Amino acid sequence: MVDILKNLHIVSHKYDINKIYDIKIENGYIKEIGENLDDTNCYITDCTGLFALPGFIDMHCRIGDPGFEHIEDIETASMSGSRGGFTSLTCEPSTKPAIDNKAVVDYVISKSGIYSLVNILPYGSMTIGCEGKEMAEIGEMYKMGIVALSDGDKSITDTGLLRNIFKYSKMFNLPVITSCDDTSISNNGVMNEGFMSTALGLRGIPKEAEEVFVARDIVLAERVGNHLHISTVTTEGSVQLIREAKARGVNVTCETSPHYFTFTEDKVSGYNTLAKVKPPLRTEKDRLAVIEGLKDGTIDVISSSHTPANPDWKYEVFDSADWGISSLETAFPVSYTKLVEKGELTLLQLVEKMSLNPSKILGLKKGVIDVGVEADITIVDTKNEYTVKSSDFLSKAKFSLYEDMKLKGKVVYTIVHGRIIY
Repeated sequence: MVDILKNLHIVSHKYDINKIYDIKIENGYIKEIGENLDDTNCYITDCTGLFALPGFIDMHCRIGDPGFEHIEDIETASMSGSRGGFTSLTCEPSTKPAIDNKAVVDYVISKSGIYSLVNILPYGSMTIGCEGKEMAEIGEMYKMGIVALSDGDKSITDTGLLRNIFKYSKMFNLPVITSCDDTSISNNGVMNEGFMSTALGLRGIPKEAEEVFVARDIVLAERVGNHLHISTVTTEGSVQLIREAKARGVNVTCETSPHYFTFTEDKVSGYNTLAKVKPPLRTEKDRLAVIEGLKDGTIDVISSSHTPANPDWKYEVFDSADWGISSLETAFPVSYTKLVEKGELTLLQLVEKMSLNPSKILGLKKGVIDVGVEADITIVDTKNEYTVKSSDFLSKAKFSLYEDMKLKGKVVYTIVHGRIIY
């Protein structure tokens, strides 16, 4: 069947965002792009007033399968992702069992082929069980199709081991994704260390817990020469360290997530457990530094940091409440509202952060709209405002830090391999 998307704006390099185009899709790929294309014998979807964006690729998503399917499974994560415009989701390796060998990689890929609406791209664990003690079977996992190495939200404290992993990863040209939290400094803290943590009587997490490991990982990558990708940058100091490293030619990329350029530690006021996220929400100075890092290209990617939790566990007392955020369905609308609507980024720059750059970092042939490219496309409405209601989420994690917030940039259609899945 030949499908045609009519009367839309295209947000991708090569195309004038102000012009109106049609996109013809055949056998899962874009066959033709132009104005007033012949639609004879085509299935027509009228997209008047809407924008076509390359499908979003999420570089930081916890799916929970295998082992934590009661919190989120492949099917519900894909449904939630599709509602948020994501056509590809990476899969954090910190499952149970961990994605640390070829058998578990095969399990994730095989199950995704049956149950997922979107592309599922597994990360392979750097260490056995994501325990930071012994290198995992990286070569075997690479053969099975992992797209990067990561230990999820856990940091490797053994610097010698991490250096060896950096060196070994170069053989496969795989990016190494590190989470930066020196637990000897964070020391079981539950929010950012500062005035607010003192006022609330909660244990704080100093910014140095992130920045010390950011600096360490940059030094290692600079010496070894591998591709380092730093996950979830939240502090002014981290942004500056990465900016300086890039200026020296270090092969380092990084990401942040919408809650870090939207909220500050003040969101924890009243012991709001929905604001208990890891890394923690920081100060206004850090929030502005993250935005500046996005604007000047220091921060390459905006990811969802979707970390689902059992809703009952989110509403415990703050110290014992679960970390986590349900964010696949709000990542783009929040980014559009807080960055594009406020003039911090253009819509094309936002597409680079959520589609093109993730594709380049992970070595995918995605992230653009063009003839001959697989038709992974997100259609959005940038004009009409809507209100976030977590009860409408397709994720099992039906809670939101953005509850009742009014946003623009609602996803209207999500298309994967030429098929409308949402």
